[in-house]
Amino acid sequence: MRKITGFVVILLSVFIFIGCSNGLSGSKPPVVSIKIDNKEYDTRLGTYCWNGNCVDTVGPVELLKDKAPVQVHAGEQIKLNMEYTPKPNEIYLTQINNDSETEIKLNHNQFRAPDKKGTYFYAYNVRWLDEEDENLSHGDAFYAFAIEVQ
Repeated sequence: MRKITGFVVILLSVFIFIGCSNGLSGSKPPVVSIKIDNKEYDTRLGTYCWNGNCVDTVGPVELLKDKAPVQVHAGEQIKLNMEYTPKPNEIYLTQINNDSETEIKLNHNQFRAPDKKGTYFYAYNVRWLDEEDENLSHGDAFYAFAIEVQ
């Protein structure tokens, strides 16, 4: 059984390596920022697989423990910016607050800050999938940021 498990791990690693090394430019995924009230703020790159290089990190809360959250007003519009072509085919935004996770629906890469005061962490997950084989990923990444609703 141990030989089979090792073989499966090696096989999966090869598929991930091949899937992550197909035509995306740069040594790392593109930079993503958030725009709030005409001001731009950096996000922090988390786990990614890009051009054959896969990096695993901690989750959003731990990744941002030394970074102050961006101050926002309740209901304020927040836009996610990525200056990169091609755009990812899959995009997900997860909000983390008090150990609760909620998927947030994006509208043209925008969403509104919560109405309730508090600190909210976000994981912005993106994937570049193959057009012919949706099970093949050419690259993926997650970006973390935090806001504090005043």
